[in-house]
Amino acid sequence: MINKQEVQHIAKLARLGLSKEEIKKFQKDLSSILDYFALLKEIDVSKVKPTFHPVEHFFERGLGIMRKDEAKSSLPETVNKLLEASPKKEKRHVKVKTVL
Repeated sequence: MINKQEVQHIAKLARLGLSKEEIKKFQKDLSSILDYFALLKEIDVSKVKPTFHPVEHFFERGLGIMRKDEAKSSLPETVNKLLEASPKKEKRHVKVKTVL
């Protein structure tokens, strides 16, 4: 079983404030999760063939479920409506706050 200090450290990393009751509860919960992972580590998977994501199969056969990301020209009316609706614009571009 993991100790209270470990639970408090995890809570601090996750920026969570936990009460004493919550610390006890998470002590039990996290311990059972870690015990389950320990149980999974004991399983011999050396003879198990790797599996693949089914979406990859669709793409290999040209049956992609998502469209390709291709640039398309927009109608001038659509562009003008977008520019009129935007609160800030610079020339023919929508101006947004800096992200980084």
